[in-house]
Amino acid sequence: MQEDLLRRVRNYSPRPLNTGGRFAEAAVLMPITRSDEPELVLTLRASGLSTHGGEVAFPGGRRDPEDLDLVHTALREAEEEVGLPPGLVEVVGPLSPLVSRHGIQVTPYVALVPDYVEYRPNDGEIAAVFSVPLAFFCEDPRETTHRIDHQGRSQYVPCYRYGPYKIWGLTAMMVVELVNLLFDAGIETEQQPASFVELG
Repeated sequence: MQEDLLRRVRNYSPRPLNTGGRFAEAAVLMPITRSDEPELVLTLRASGLSTHGGEVAFPGGRRDPEDLDLVHTALREAEEEVGLPPGLVEVVGPLSPLVSRHGIQVTPYVALVPDYVEYRPNDGEIAAVFSVPLAFFCEDPRETTHRIDHQGRSQYVPCYRYGPYKIWGLTAMMVVELVNLLFDAGIETEQQPASFVELG
C-alpha cells in the first residue's frame, strides 16, 4: 500500500487555483500512518478559537513571513499544534488548494508518519488528536451531504461521523480528494444527491 500511495501522490497534478494572490496562504498536513491498515491523523480544534473552534481539521495554519515555503508552514504548525517532530514526517506531495470560508487559501500536503507517534496537543489550540482508518472513508459512510459553493461552482461534500467527531466542510473535501486518488473510491462531488444541506 505504501509504495502505491507514494507513486499516486507524487504523480498527481493538483487542480490549479487562480486567485491572483489575493488570499492569505495557509498549509495543512494530512498525516497517514505507516501501517498495514493506514490511518489518517486529524485534530479537534479547541472550542474557544476565533475561527474553526470546535471543528475537526488537519494540523496546520497560516504561512509566516519566515517560512521558506508552504511545506515548512505545514511542518511547523503540526509541531506547534500536536508535537509532531518534522524529522518523523515524510512529505509526499500536495493536493489541490482550496479557499476557506474565511478567505484563506489552504494547500494540503499528504505525508507519511510512524504509527507510534505520541502526540502532545497544544491545549490552547487543540482539544484532541485522533485517527481514522482510511478504509472508513472509502466505504463513503456519510451522515449527510453538504452543498458548498466554492470558486464559482457547487460541490456536494460528504459529512462523516466517526465516534464523537464530525468531519465536514473543507476537511471533508480534502479527504474525498485523497481517497479518490489513493483508492479510486469514486466519491462524486459534482452531482447533486437526492438530499443535501445547503451551506452556501
